[in-house]
Amino acid sequence: MLNDYTKIPAKLNANVTLKIIPGHFATNHSHITNYMEMGTMKTRCSEAHGVASILAMHYTISTPVDTILCCDGTEVIGTYLAEELTKAGVLNYNAHRTVYVLSPEYSPGGQLIFRDNLQLAIRGKHTLILMGSLTTGISLEEMMSGVRYYGANVSGACAIFSAVKEVSGMPVISVFSPDDLPEYNYYSPADCPLCKKGIKIDALVNSFGYSVLK
Repeated sequence: MLNDYTKIPAKLNANVTLKIIPGHFATNHSHITNYMEMGTMKTRCSEAHGVASILAMHYTISTPVDTILCCDGTEVIGTYLAEELTKAGVLNYNAHRTVYVLSPEYSPGGQLIFRDNLQLAIRGKHTLILMGSLTTGISLEEMMSGVRYYGANVSGACAIFSAVKEVSGMPVISVFSPDDLPEYNYYSPADCPLCKKGIKIDALVNSFGYSVLK
């Protein structure tokens, strides 16, 4: 399936490319017309650093960041983003004057949890949430609610790709947007025109990748 992709370069760094596969795909919250393969951006150091550099351009020294919460397997990007923000002089208010890089954990029931030994990196911290892909913004809204429950202050939200510009009043910074993918559309499962035309779903997709439906 990955042999059918098209590469879309980022406007601010042509070395950062998003692989696009057209079709009919189902996420947890919607149906989408393009699958976005982000594996190399999340795991290849040169590309991850490129993504982080683009995101860091949008933050000023007036945006406090103590912790970067890396969702959807974005830990490599988050580490480089912490480095870029530190070099840019972005403020942090924790006692060690550094940026924590943290990944979320989920209970068997799907609730966001932070173990007692890691809560020092989230409680009372100005937290920047980093995600892979946002379609409806529901997952970001849930993440924001979860970190606030643990006493964090959400200072920003960013993603590799986002179809939304803000969630619950929080602006979302992204490397790629629907402007880069003119044929990209997303629908609620109940209103999906592809389903209504009888077009079968090609694959189930999430932050780990895709599973083709036979």
